Amino acid sequence: MGSLEETRTETSSSKPYGIRFLEYVKNSTLTYRTYQAIVLIVTFVAYASYHATRKTTSIVKSALDPETTELSFSPWSRTHLLRSTPQMQEKRVLKSGWAPFDGSDGTAMLGEIDVAFLSFYSIGMYFAGHLGDRLDLRVFLTIGMVGTGLFTALFGAGYWLNIHSFYYFLVIQMVAGLFQSTGWPSVVAVVGKWFGKRKRGLIMGIWNAHTSIGNISGSLIASALLTYGWGWSFAVPGLLIAFVGLMVFLFLPVTPDSVGVDNDEDELLKSPKKNEITEPLLGGDPVVKDKAVGFIEAWKIPGVAPFALCLFFSKLVAYTFLYWLPFYITHTKIDGKYLSDAAAGNLSTMFDVGGVIGGILAGHISDRLDARAITAASFMYCAIPALFFYRIYGEVSLYVNVALMIVAGMFVNGPYALITTAVSADLGTHGSLNGNSRALATVTAIIDGTGSVGAALGPLLTGYISAKSWTGVFTMLMVAALIAGLLLTRLVVAEVAAKIEMSRAQAGNTNSPRPPTSLEV
Repeated sequence: MGSLEETRTETSSSKPYGIRFLEYVKNSTLTYRTYQAIVLIVTFVAYASYHATRKTTSIVKSALDPETTELSFSPWSRTHLLRSTPQMQEKRVLKSGWAPFDGSDGTAMLGEIDVAFLSFYSIGMYFAGHLGDRLDLRVFLTIGMVGTGLFTALFGAGYWLNIHSFYYFLVIQMVAGLFQSTGWPSVVAVVGKWFGKRKRGLIMGIWNAHTSIGNISGSLIASALLTYGWGWSFAVPGLLIAFVGLMVFLFLPVTPDSVGVDNDEDELLKSPKKNEITEPLLGGDPVVKDKAVGFIEAWKIPGVAPFALCLFFSKLVAYTFLYWLPFYITHTKIDGKYLSDAAAGNLSTMFDVGGVIGGILAGHISDRLDARAITAASFMYCAIPALFFYRIYGEVSLYVNVALMIVAGMFVNGPYALITTAVSADLGTHGSLNGNSRALATVTAIIDGTGSVGAALGPLLTGYISAKSWTGVFTMLMVAALIAGLLLTRLVVAEVAAKIEMSRAQAGNTNSPRPPTSLEV
């Protein structure tokens, strides 16, 4: 009895302070379902705030660099990362904007800042996943959010401090990228530990709407504050994410064990093997391990490498839109007119509306078909004509632009959302891990970290290519979408073969077990 009381006392003392307060007010312990609801809400708001701060840069771009896409220059002869003297940074100043981004090479400079942020984000992602499986995710996530808020606000502080140094903004974005990398592995690991595989695609598809909601709210906040000065567009989102970080520290329960509740869903991690191919992750008793999975070991999990490489090209497309869509809109006539910076920022949210729809559809379809690879590849192939039609016919009218933008967002963000959520969680609890649940953050970091390399490359190339041709940018995006789909070919073939085998088994009235999905091949 003594040891039982000690265990209860330790569990109670490990609960977040906000949870203790809720239980004190309620005068009873919270149920497992209540904890799940808290996890979904807290992680949803947390990652939405990450994307709100990330979206700010794309909205402010057109205010920093109003008209440089109308100028002609050779991008490859200039690299600001290597310049050392003010004389080498001479540029023709345009009628408005913010130095050093208002000159003829401003577009390339903004592209370099994007790639600096995303490069450090992708590098930090690998370390964040490694640390996330070894540290208290609640504290780790809180530090990341407060740090993100601080450096987002410091970028905006350049407005009030009248800073015009390219290297100031570059370094700020590098450090911000490191702090931002703490977010995704942490929230996916927490959600993956509270929800099993049943309907995981649909649940996480809906939950993944935080990405688009964050982009939309970030766009609206930044656009509204541009009137008062672009510094406010960074400062306010920075303060918001720091505040949400404190809420995470107070209310986020990391695992069922940490708050002393039992999983009443029978959602299990381990699956038996058959003919050297593991069955779907729905049966068998888990053999829980405490040792975190190593980086190389995580790469060897079947399915991790192809999905990680697919996400490389998928995020290249998605993040090019994230960082450059408002800028593209302001420099493209729609129904014969150019839109203002604020109007372009608001209009760009329609891409994220499509992303919400696409994420939910992709998750639901993959659950119904039990085929993650087929769903992801199909969406990527459909993104190709969607991008083509948006580029060709988006200028016809505002309504046509909105409709085509929503369709493009649906097919571009659908597979991106599916791979970074349900697929990552599936692979992080793969049968080959023998029930080890301490691989979620590492696997998520590997997949999203690899994807983030593509996310860095897309905006960088766009900064150069757009100066000569936006058609060239869309061609690059369509090629990337095609490659993303092709990289899943082996897994798609495996899933199709499994479906055929299942159909034959059902036709023969046999009781053979369900064939493996591509994630277990």
